Amino acid sequence: MFSSDHAGAVFFDVDGTLVPGTSSSVFLAGFLGHREELTKAEGAYASGVLDNRQVSELDAAGWAGVSEDQLSGWLDGLPVISGIPETVAWCWQNGLVPILATLAWSPVGSYLTDRFGFHAFSGPRLEIADGRFTGRVARHFDEYRKRDFALAQARELGLTPRSCAAVGDSRSDLPLFASVGLSVAFNASAGARVAATVAVDDDDLRGVLPVLSRLVTATH
Repeated sequence: MFSSDHAGAVFFDVDGTLVPGTSSSVFLAGFLGHREELTKAEGAYASGVLDNRQVSELDAAGWAGVSEDQLSGWLDGLPVISGIPETVAWCWQNGLVPILATLAWSPVGSYLTDRFGFHAFSGPRLEIADGRFTGRVARHFDEYRKRDFALAQARELGLTPRSCAAVGDSRSDLPLFASVGLSVAFNASAGARVAATVAVDDDDLRGVLPVLSRLVTATH
């Protein structure tokens, strides 16, 4: 799917960006029975009261005993913003490698990568034993690891951070925004807007394409 002449990469956040108005974890917590508790915890993370590890451990506990097969059925109902297939296709057609840089659980990143054609994904991992989640976190993953994942992906592709863009909406995107050449605060919090190169508000992901085209023109 990939050519040797890619001009750059675009790192897309999931929660609040591709999954609008909520997070994939809160959506899934609705099936698991701890949505209200997790919504409060995510709000505390957004305001800096809790760290990512605390939120992940609280959420993971609610997964105990759930099978991997159950999860795949739930993900088919995940609410996603309009325009993802077209935006991913535009990136590939214009030499930009689309990648998910996210703190969403790895099954979510894997699902979205397979569904829409992203190149790779990041994220924390839930512990699994005998096909069921144990309620523990196998690998923690915070906003700094998210940045480091993106920069490692750029290196693997032979790209400089300046030739990469990030599209996100909140606190977890700030270290990455500071590390790439172009950052887009998409339907974002006040803090993300201040940190970003440009802010875009739209109910369709294609709203970011005029901004991302700067990466294409900069390399020609």
